[in-house]
Amino acid sequence: MPVRLDGVRVVIATSNAGVEHDELVVPRDRLRERGAQVGFAAMKNEPVRTFRHDLEPEATVRPDLALEDVDPDEVDLLIVPGGTVNADKLRVHEPARELVRALAARGRPIAAICHGPWLLVDAGVLPGKTVTSYGSLRVDLVNAGGTWVDEPVVRSADDGWTLITSRRPDDLPQFVEAITEVVAR
Repeated sequence: MPVRLDGVRVVIATSNAGVEHDELVVPRDRLRERGAQVGFAAMKNEPVRTFRHDLEPEATVRPDLALEDVDPDEVDLLIVPGGTVNADKLRVHEPARELVRALAARGRPIAAICHGPWLLVDAGVLPGKTVTSYGSLRVDLVNAGGTWVDEPVVRSADDGWTLITSRRPDDLPQFVEAITEVVAR
């Protein structure tokens, strides 16, 4: 029987374009099945275009709110999906960076997959963390102060908050399990 996450408040943060489809919908759906309250916040409260492998258009998903309207005191865990375009847009969006910094300062877990850790680089929260990602981000994450490893999922609890990272869509089962374990405590 899966662990129940009743009452756990999760927010998934994206831009409005180029989001890797499964990295958005799989964690959203699996965590909702376990009872978590999962909200979806985008840069603008407008439809989000998702893709598979950055190039194949998939579904359009409607966010619940804009990132600037997320109250960090109402978030138990943040998820940052990948998609190259998504991550590149999100990393320069000040409300997204502010949300990451606010949650880290509050000791709340953050989970990022694939290209999602780019946001953590620009938010300045990687020093001292062990992290994984899509392989092409390795140098960026190391230059931002992280220790990069090539593993399906990595949990780093240094500096008073937990960071969960994964490499790619194939790692989603382990990513969701790691998120579940961290927020179920």
